[in-house]
Amino acid sequence: MPLSGPLYERITTAPPVPAGLPLVVALTGFTDAGSAVTRVVDHLLAEHDPAPVVTFNPDVLFDYRARRPVITFDGDHLTDYQAPRLDLALVHDTLGQPFVLLSGYEPDFAWEAFVDTVVGLAEGLQVRSVTWVHAIPMPVPHTRPLGTTVSGNRADLAEAHSVWKPRTQIPATAGHLLEYRLSDAGVSVSGFALLIPHYLAETDFPAAAIAALDSVSIATGLVFDSDTLREENREYLEKVDGQVSGSEELTTMLHNLEARYDAYMAGSTNAQPIIHTGDLPSADELAAELERFLANRPSGDDDRRPGLG
Repeated sequence: MPLSGPLYERITTAPPVPAGLPLVVALTGFTDAGSAVTRVVDHLLAEHDPAPVVTFNPDVLFDYRARRPVITFDGDHLTDYQAPRLDLALVHDTLGQPFVLLSGYEPDFAWEAFVDTVVGLAEGLQVRSVTWVHAIPMPVPHTRPLGTTVSGNRADLAEAHSVWKPRTQIPATAGHLLEYRLSDAGVSVSGFALLIPHYLAETDFPAAAIAALDSVSIATGLVFDSDTLREENREYLEKVDGQVSGSEELTTMLHNLEARYDAYMAGSTNAQPIIHTGDLPSADELAAELERFLANRPSGDDDRRPGLG
């Protein structure tokens, strides 16, 4: 059981946060297909110098044995203990526009208390909107724009960008609960679930991070420089295009996925996927992902999923 104690701490030296900013939520720890959210958080921390305003108590929220912290062993002594982090920070985008970022590990414990706290903080800061992103694997090709399923109470975003609208029960995340409570509280909220090619779900897929940043931009008007990520995409394609085209098995799989994707999009609504083309890791990694997917697929399963044919 988690220890008792305060759920969070306000940073006394934090800069003042103006009212009416967008709040962006990026939580890792559940499904993160293509490392989309992880890469987004790393990018924002490295490039945009967040100033923490509130830090959440890891001893209350996290199960250390389920997700162990990292410590460095240096020859004959220990250094650089990295405790799990979850905080609310003031950040500025590439153009200097301020926003609030809630990022870090998804809590293991005290979801209701955590969500109540975040809703209270959002209301206290008078945020104008809340946008969160996550990524799930789907049988779609990397050679087509990445699609999204958009949830929340912003009908304009769902109509414009939700290419798959299932009715289903799914394992909830803290992000889902936060969206649910924020919507009940009357806060403008949108969630973008990125639909990542299933054979790339366990790889570090730069296109997923770019699509996540693009989704945040669409919802908030914030601007992010993703040139480094885009260069990674180009480098991946240059390295693997020839190898993939030389693999009959991979070529057949991709052609089948492309045909089903195109047929679905041709008959869909006017919703548009995030305009971005994905990239591949090495051909060996791609083949390994395909083998793992085929090995885990139930007998007789032909990859049919709602909305894909």
